Amino acid sequence: MRKTALIPAILAAFSLPAFAQSADPSKAASPHTLTANIGLFSSYRFRGIDQTFGKPALQGGVDYAHASGLYLGNWNSNVNSGAGYPSGNLEMDFYGGWKGSWGDWGLDVGGIYYYYPGTDAPAAAPITNAKTTRVHGGSVSNKELYIGASWKFLSLKYFHSFGDYFSVPHTKGSGYIDLSANYDLGDGWGVNGHVGHLNFKNYSNGRSGGDYTDWKIGVTKDFSGWVVGASYVGTNAKGSCSPNAAGLVQPYCFGNDWTGATKTKDAGRDILVVSVSRTF
Repeated sequence: MRKTALIPAILAAFSLPAFAQSADPSKAASPHTLTANIGLFSSYRFRGIDQTFGKPALQGGVDYAHASGLYLGNWNSNVNSGAGYPSGNLEMDFYGGWKGSWGDWGLDVGGIYYYYPGTDAPAAAPITNAKTTRVHGGSVSNKELYIGASWKFLSLKYFHSFGDYFSVPHTKGSGYIDLSANYDLGDGWGVNGHVGHLNFKNYSNGRSGGDYTDWKIGVTKDFSGWVVGASYVGTNAKGSCSPNAAGLVQPYCFGNDWTGATKTKDAGRDILVVSVSRTF
């Protein structure tokens, strides 16, 4: 799952500098832009929820942008199978869309496909929601459309699942809204913040529902292209691993493995995430 705050920014050049009108056309700026990114994070949080059981994550991807505003990209990260990916340990995101800007305002529309190669769900524990209890089958994936607007350092984006949300039965139509801020302080320093909310349609594990709000506040410093960051991430997701009278834990109590977990953690607990990343 790619962090919204976490989809790489894809910037396209919408116009040439004024002096380009008299420049040699053969030396005009290319309408195509290709970039790559790589980062090491102390933990991978997607929409505030732990994806690596508190372990580090190596992440990276590539992005293509055209001067027209069209873009395509791929992003990847290791994950833990206990986070809902039976037999899987890799996330691959594929996305594309169109982005435009007018002065301080911007618009971004597109779609994203989250794929977890090797996942095989039939043997997983049953999933309970408001309509039925059954095991979702096959590989785990998620498909979303999104639309976002930005103004200066603020952005607001909405994601809508047009299939079952990460293959959980009967959760089509789940939605996530993301309000983010990224402010440049100068001299390589930046601060960022985020608040998001998930509407997990029709979902309950028999004890609690899946809706929650998450937040983040962080700081970054650019050292000659290498960006070092620290973020405090928190949620109000229900993740208690203490069973109730019926023996049920809360929805966001994740194990260290999808079969016979020997350890469990509250996947929505507050945490400090440190990172180092670079875009080429």
